[in-house]
Amino acid sequence: MSSLKIVTYPDEFLHQPTKPVENIDGEFQDFVNAMAATMYANSGVGLAAIQVGKGRSFLIYDVHQTMEEGRPQLEVLVNPRIVEREGQMLSESEGCLSVPGYRSDVRRAERVLVEGFDREGSPLRIEADGFLSIVLQHEIDHLEGRLFVDRLSALKRQLFRRRMLKQLQSS
Repeated sequence: MSSLKIVTYPDEFLHQPTKPVENIDGEFQDFVNAMAATMYANSGVGLAAIQVGKGRSFLIYDVHQTMEEGRPQLEVLVNPRIVEREGQMLSESEGCLSVPGYRSDVRRAERVLVEGFDREGSPLRIEADGFLSIVLQHEIDHLEGRLFVDRLSALKRQLFRRRMLKQLQSS
């Protein structure tokens, strides 16, 4: 399966909220497989559909990133929403495939309760804390048109934008 092109900052498409998935069919499953190939090829742990040009509300993740059992442990979450947040923690050195070469600390909820559907359309409720909580919040942010850099302080955002502008001008 070939990889998809990852949409990168500053593309405005990344700031568009996604629309719900209405039909889970063979075309959807093929796209999920292409997303998985893209995520693994880029050493990612999560990928939202909007990051590969699809304005629909679904994401994939694999927080294990191990092949101990001979296969990845890919999870698919369709039309997810965070229904509860609890506590606060610092996600250290958070990064994103759509913001290559930049990492920063981001404040996140310590625990979340997420509702949605799996890749077959069955309802899901995921109680997550720690790293999984961070990954789910990060990817759901994408589906809402938000990047992790949007969660930085005003000063850090300004420094980030200057750095990215310099990179764009030099390329």
